Amino acid sequence: MIDKQQAAGAVALIVMIMAITAVVVIADKISTNRAIEHIVAEQESNKEQRDSLFTFDPNTVTYQELLALGFEKHTAVSLLKYRARGKVFEIAEEFALCYGVTDSMFNALQPYIIIGEQFKAKPIKRDEPKVDTLKQLRRQRWEQKRAERVPHPYEKFRIDTVGIDYLQRVGFTYRQAEALIDYRDQGEEGIRNMAELADCWAVSPEMADSLARYVIFPEPKPYGGKVEINSADSTTLVGVRGIGPKTAGAIVMYRKLLGGFVSIDQLSELKCVTSENFARFSKEICCDSCVFSKIDINFAPASELEYHPYMTRKAINKIIQLRKSKGGWKSFEDIVSDDIFTEEQAAKLAPYLHFGEIPSNFQ
Repeated sequence: MIDKQQAAGAVALIVMIMAITAVVVIADKISTNRAIEHIVAEQESNKEQRDSLFTFDPNTVTYQELLALGFEKHTAVSLLKYRARGKVFEIAEEFALCYGVTDSMFNALQPYIIIGEQFKAKPIKRDEPKVDTLKQLRRQRWEQKRAERVPHPYEKFRIDTVGIDYLQRVGFTYRQAEALIDYRDQGEEGIRNMAELADCWAVSPEMADSLARYVIFPEPKPYGGKVEINSADSTTLVGVRGIGPKTAGAIVMYRKLLGGFVSIDQLSELKCVTSENFARFSKEICCDSCVFSKIDINFAPASELEYHPYMTRKAINKIIQLRKSKGGWKSFEDIVSDDIFTEEQAAKLAPYLHFGEIPSNFQ
């Protein structure tokens, strides 16, 4: 027979099992109810979102409208940047390619996307003439641009220095401008008058007439047709074929530093003058070697010595030190013997140095 203690234990076990079962059933019911509530809430939210949607054109939709359509801020900004870089949506499906637009989002928005007539992809007109090759297409575009070009010089210009860019601005095509410059540079003295300008095949009679009052021709050059580099200003130097504004400015500055040129070969010392360019313009220039200034090496201050391009810091320091002890020098041989300059350096400096009289109290 089962005693009372065992019976009580069995009853307790049965009660525990029933309690656990009841708890599991209740928890499962609560979970099911919550899932149902979530689904209902989501459906209601989707319904509210669908009710809030409106028609829009992705080519013109604003930032605030994108937010109202359910876009995140960064996604809306990304779409506007995409459009700002030139993107045009010609069909609704292109909108699905935007960053942040998921398939579900596009499916929800597609019925509301309307592409404006000015943005829609245009159908190909079969009656339009076909372009067989890319060369023909380029030719058509070139002819159209040429027909639209209106020659209009903005200001007077020098025919001996004008470049391709400006010639295009006044009505020439690139090829015509290139041909005119080649024609100009073939002659020894360039283009000297309107008759010579009109002789170029690239200049039509109409173009010559329209340019007549704007073209400045080079003036006749002194010194037997050559430009003297010690007296010419930058404007005159620019008139030399092969010397541009930058090179002319460098020549004038270097001339000032030297005190004048003693030879046209000194122009080749400039960094902006290449050997090819020097060979080109050297036949059109000359140098008056009597026109330059000299430095008194026995009395000139250090600041004046530093000014000259042929002087080195080491040589200037030595000149100042030795001048205090010996007073100065009487010849270049003395300077070379004191190891201030090499014979080559002294030969370059020779035209620019003067030896003032040494005071009698110095030996």
